[in-house]
Amino acid sequence: MQPKALLIGPLAMLLVLTGCATTSPGPATSGPGTSAPSASTPQVATSAGTPNTTPTQTASATPSAARQVEGSIVRFTAGDTSVDVVIGADNATTRDFLAMLPLILSFEEFNGREKISYLPRRLNTTGSPGSDPEDGDLIYFVPWGNLGFYYHTAGIGYSDQVLHIGTYNASAEQLEQLQEGDVTVTLAE
Repeated sequence: MQPKALLIGPLAMLLVLTGCATTSPGPATSGPGTSAPSASTPQVATSAGTPNTTPTQTASATPSAARQVEGSIVRFTAGDTSVDVVIGADNATTRDFLAMLPLILSFEEFNGREKISYLPRRLNTTGSPGSDPEDGDLIYFVPWGNLGFYYHTAGIGYSDQVLHIGTYNASAEQLEQLQEGDVTVTLAE
């Protein structure tokens, strides 16, 4: 009889403690005093690739299942200049990228080949194929977690670490404008 009594005591205590937990639905938080952003609250990434950690700068919800991914247009706007990217394929990476929008990013020149920007967090790359980038491709570079607008791909071959996000048609001057300050990234309706 005593072994049963030893077991009943801890089980009763567990039930009492479990009953103290709140079961009311409330907003998800990522830390003390934080709240989830609304769909229209842009996330902000710094040029070093670390997210701005203001309370409203957390990952946004997954896009609705009804949203078409392939063929969606993502607009990168800096001042009076806009560069539109047509999303190429429906995969985990492009869906995760679209779920982050809207964003505010900073772009910089990289190696005379691309304009890059670091996202507030890494994208889901599960099952997304690598690519052989071409001029006019927007890519996601897995090891660094950055986007890149390729404009000079000569000598660059296929890589499992370079994931194709979409294609764009912009002049060198338009790409230069992306380096002039904050770039707002939105889904064009």
